[in-house]
Amino acid sequence: MSSDLADQATSISDSLNELATKLGSSKLNELASKASNLGDEIASISLSGHGAVDPLIFGITVLVLSCFIGYFVVWSVTPALHSPLMGVTNAISSVIIVGALIAAGPKDPNFFASLMGFFAIVLASINIFGGFIVTQRMLSMFKRKKPSGENK
Repeated sequence: MSSDLADQATSISDSLNELATKLGSSKLNELASKASNLGDEIASISLSGHGAVDPLIFGITVLVLSCFIGYFVVWSVTPALHSPLMGVTNAISSVIIVGALIAAGPKDPNFFASLMGFFAIVLASINIFGGFIVTQRMLSMFKRKKPSGENK
């Protein structure tokens, strides 16, 4: 993409140079030289790889921001709504399993990513099944109990 941008800047500067020589304008010559310098700068940036963000730093940034957002979202929930919210987080954990399956998939030869994906699958599975067990126990507390004479 940046090489296309560099090619476009170079073609624009060439067009400006041709126009400047036809018209004989000093301002247009100055503009053409600036466009040429910009094209050279874009080409050098695209070739050297500067300006790109390291994927590890990007991933860590996303993790930290999502931790802050999750903390503040859960912390601001009133206590009466906390248990239903925790029941819903079991469904959200299924999304974690989908991402972990992608990370642990056979296409990625990176052993660390596969190992972390496997651990994410195990921990999210424990969260899902444990959360549904707790939710079922919580819902059973609200069911009416049968009198002792009606057990037949």
